[in-house]
Amino acid sequence: MNPVLSIDPCEVLIKAIRAQGPGGQNVNKVATAVQLFFDIRASSLPEDVKARCLALADQRITQEGVVVIKAQSQRTQELNRLEALRRLHDLIAQGLRPPRMRRPTRPTRGSQQRRLAGKAQRATIKAGRGRVL
Repeated sequence: MNPVLSIDPCEVLIKAIRAQGPGGQNVNKVATAVQLFFDIRASSLPEDVKARCLALADQRITQEGVVVIKAQSQRTQELNRLEALRRLHDLIAQGLRPPRMRRPTRPTRGSQQRRLAGKAQRATIKAGRGRVL
């Protein structure tokens, strides 16, 4: 079950910047790339979701808890803006999922016997390396 995700648009800052890479004259004069900023700590997300989002090992999240997403793959600013918002929703959706609880398990009897047999075989190999008298 995936809970409904709604981000207040006033919490997202979107800036238009010039895209990098090839593109001729157009890339030098038109700001089609988009940079999105979203402050997780100052957002209206629930506290547990904020904590899980901040705990993600994602390079787009700064030390201050601000998500910075740069979208420049599309040719228009509007499509890049939608792409950046989609990536933000995907990132926050990862924080919405609670971590799965680990169920403790025990090794089977067969795996214990195989492990001990391997240890015994290794011990005989090492015991045979002694000095010959």
